[in-house]
Amino acid sequence: MSAPPALQVRALSVAYDRDLAVHEVDLSVGVGEVVALLGPSGSGKSTLLHAVAGFLAPSAGEVWLHGRRVSSPSRVDPPERRDVAVVFQNGALWPHLSAVDTVAYPLRRRRMGKARARAEAVQILDRLDVGHLARRRPAELSGGEAQRVGLARALARGASLYLFDEPTANLDTHVRALFLTELAERQRVSGTAGLYATHDAEEALGLADRIVLLRDGRVVQVGPPELVYSRPVDLWAARLTGPATYLSAPLVSVGTGTGVVDIAGERVRVRCEAGGDGPGSLLVRPGWAHLGGTLPGRLRAVWFRGPHSDHQVETPAGEVLIREPGGPRGRVGDRVGWSLERVWPLAAPGARPQPPRTTAGPD
Repeated sequence: MSAPPALQVRALSVAYDRDLAVHEVDLSVGVGEVVALLGPSGSGKSTLLHAVAGFLAPSAGEVWLHGRRVSSPSRVDPPERRDVAVVFQNGALWPHLSAVDTVAYPLRRRRMGKARARAEAVQILDRLDVGHLARRRPAELSGGEAQRVGLARALARGASLYLFDEPTANLDTHVRALFLTELAERQRVSGTAGLYATHDAEEALGLADRIVLLRDGRVVQVGPPELVYSRPVDLWAARLTGPATYLSAPLVSVGTGTGVVDIAGERVRVRCEAGGDGPGSLLVRPGWAHLGGTLPGRLRAVWFRGPHSDHQVETPAGEVLIREPGGPRGRVGDRVGWSLERVWPLAAPGARPQPPRTTAGPD
C-alpha cells in the first residue's frame, strides 16, 4: 500500500466574512514533491497556505497531512500540531533573539544540544550568505537580511512539509539564487515536500515539480512546468506563465504533433499538438521562432538582455517576440526574415482548448 500524500486539500473553501477567497480547491503534494502556487496578487495563494498551516479555518472542505485530517469546518488542529514549517514574506523574526539563536531554536526543540544547534545554525546562515550577521537581532538587520534569517530558521525546522509564502519577494537576484539552490538541495537530500506560493513565473517554472495556476481563488490549470508553459489552457494562463506573443493566422491542418500555418499566403509546417481548422490565435513563446528564414518581417524593437537579445518583429500575422543568444541581430526598422518552429492554439473567446488531461496530484 502506497504512502498517503504529504498534503491533500479536498474541495477547500475559505471566506473572509462573506467573501470567498478560495473556492473549492482540490490539490495534493506528494512526499518529496514541490508544488508551486502561481498567481497574481489576490488570487488566493496566501489564504490557501494559511489554511494548510492552520492559521485559517475552512468554510468548507478539508486539509489532510500525511493521511491525517487536520482541518474541516467543525475542527481545526492548531499550527503546532502540524508537522509544517512556514516561511513568510516578511521574515516574522522574534525581536529578542539573535540570528543564530533564531535559527538554532527549532534545532533545540528537537532536543539537540545547545553548542551543536548553534554550530549547525551558523552553517545554514553561512550557506545563505548571512553567517557574519549571526549575533545581530532583527532591529539590526535590513529587510533582505531578516528574510534570509527567516528562511534559515525554516530550513533548520526539518519539517515534513514546507509552506513558502513568496519568500524571495524582498531578496535581490544573487540572494534569491542562493536560497533557491539551498532549498532544492535540502529538498533533494531530505525528501521533504513543499508548497510554494509565488507570482514569479520563472521562479515557479524552475523550482517546482508541478504548478497550480490560481485565479480569483480557483484552480485554472495543474501540470508539470513544461506543460503549463507550452500548453496553457487560455490567454490568461499564457500571459501568467511567461513571455508570449500571438499570431492571428489560420491553422489550416493539424496532425499528430504537427500542423500547417498560413502566414500571408506562405504555408509553414510547425510543431503543434492540438487545434483545428480555420483562423485563430496562436501562442508563440520567444524560443519558438527564429531570425533568418523566408517569412517577412520588420524589427519594431530590440532589447539586449545580457546572455540573449529580444527582438520584437512586426509580421503580416501580428507581432512576434524572438529571442536569440548574444547581442542584437539588427536595428529598429530593419527588414528581416524569420522562421516559425512551434505554436499552441489558444481558446477562442468563450471556449476552452483541450490540452492533454492532467490531474491535481497523487491520490
